[in-house]
Amino acid sequence: MADTREHLALTFRLQGAGCRHGGSEFYGDLCEELARNAEAGGPVIAAMGEFADAPFGPAYHLRLMGGLHLMALSGEVPELRAHYPSTGGDGDAQAAWRIIEPILRARPPALDDALHRPLQTNEAGRAAPLASGMAVVAARAGGGMPLRLLEIGSSAGLNLRLDRYWYQADGRGWGERTSPVQFVDVWDDGEPPFDSQVAVASRRGCDIAPIDITRPGADLRLLSFVWPGQTDRFERLEAALAIARDMPVDIDAQPVTTWLPEQLATTVPGATTIVFHSVMWQYLSDPDRVTVERVLSEAGARATRDAPLAWVRLEPPPRITHNELRLTMWPDGDEVLLATAGFHASRIKWRV
Repeated sequence: MADTREHLALTFRLQGAGCRHGGSEFYGDLCEELARNAEAGGPVIAAMGEFADAPFGPAYHLRLMGGLHLMALSGEVPELRAHYPSTGGDGDAQAAWRIIEPILRARPPALDDALHRPLQTNEAGRAAPLASGMAVVAARAGGGMPLRLLEIGSSAGLNLRLDRYWYQADGRGWGERTSPVQFVDVWDDGEPPFDSQVAVASRRGCDIAPIDITRPGADLRLLSFVWPGQTDRFERLEAALAIARDMPVDIDAQPVTTWLPEQLATTVPGATTIVFHSVMWQYLSDPDRVTVERVLSEAGARATRDAPLAWVRLEPPPRITHNELRLTMWPDGDEVLLATAGFHASRIKWRV
């Protein structure tokens, strides 16, 4: 038990530091309360259940916090709304903790449900680095070849609609100029080769538990994963959700290990196929990662200049300190680090 207490306390303190760095003082303070409770052998340990000893990567601790946040957003626990910044509250984490601790003791079904759901932030801010990578792909493919987008771990598919947002760097842009989701001059040390003429010909995604944003409450579940106090993220996500409601996309409820081979079974001449994902690689098992890499390599071997294949991924390195935007493009098969960025919307450091 002592090891569990120390492990869980360290997990929450590490997360708290990340939350403060990301602009959520409320979550930073709440993580400290959770850490102290874990050290004391409090109810947070039982509330975490089988996941109390889980490693940091799968983020079960954030699932628990998301479940509590959803209780505030939905009004299930109206007392929390007075303290969560995302519901107009005062941001007093200690006052919120006095309400949360009894909830942890009671262990309501909603918390257990949250722990067993994958963390689906579907951060629309990640569209900026992803679109940067696609700009490089389009430039290398040449000829204004349209894009065929295939996203792994799509969640609600907000980033499958990334061409409905606007990106602008050094006067050049791509997407919809009047979009309510805008990324203007967020690149440092260089900029992507944006070309407004490049079009998306098709888009499709997969997820083991896709979120249908037309269903009641789905928007609140996505918002529950945003850290309270990050006003810009809330506003951007709400704008992206509005765009998504007006633009249906196909997201298959299917594991990537069966979905991706089906999608890449044949080449599509005259289009650039882009397989992409963001901050989901850590949730795959080692065998599944090997399978994805093998499928991509085999499909890459079939790629041609008229039917190129690209793998664009925005994922953290092993130390999980930031995100790296990497590209592998076939038929050549070369890999390049294009940029580094934060986990949410932030400055993007261009490296090519």
